[in-house]
Amino acid sequence: MTFRSQPLDPASWPDLERVFAGRAGRGDSCWCQRFRRHDQPDNRAALRREVDTAAVPVGLVGYVDDEPVGWTRVQPRALLPGVTGNRAVRRLLEDDPAAWWVTCFVVRRGHRGHGAGVSLLGAAVEWAREHGGSVVDGHPVDVAALAAVPSPSAVFTGTVAMFTRAGFTEIGRTFPSRPIMRKRLRP
Repeated sequence: MTFRSQPLDPASWPDLERVFAGRAGRGDSCWCQRFRRHDQPDNRAALRREVDTAAVPVGLVGYVDDEPVGWTRVQPRALLPGVTGNRAVRRLLEDDPAAWWVTCFVVRRGHRGHGAGVSLLGAAVEWAREHGGSVVDGHPVDVAALAAVPSPSAVFTGTVAMFTRAGFTEIGRTFPSRPIMRKRLRP
């Protein structure tokens, strides 16, 4: 199997809908708007508007053998008010206008546990690097610190294991099960 990713643009929107599967017809699903603010009628419309108007695509669609299997949002941290406005997160971060953030992952059932998330994260790092990012940060879940096994929807920000495999290191925690992980892109 061959993994590749491409920036989400209007032409690849139908592939994103396939990744979102059952949620594709529901505008009230998250549609990666958890850390954004918008004035659209629903979250689906908000992401579609971003895709149609963004100067730099806001995320990547992942493919295995040309089948869309996953998605990640990655963009400059300054564009994510839900991140920059979070006091617990903000206290661990320096002011860096070139910092990027990976907010979420969606991997289709049947492709989970086979490296698609790690591959998407690696592609997100390269995307940020290509666009002048100084670091890429994320706020994954430390599954080992939880009392029970989380549902797939509870780890939409990724897992510590996934970030560690992609070469990220922990810079601090906002909660015992929620580290901020970072990968430096330049010295």
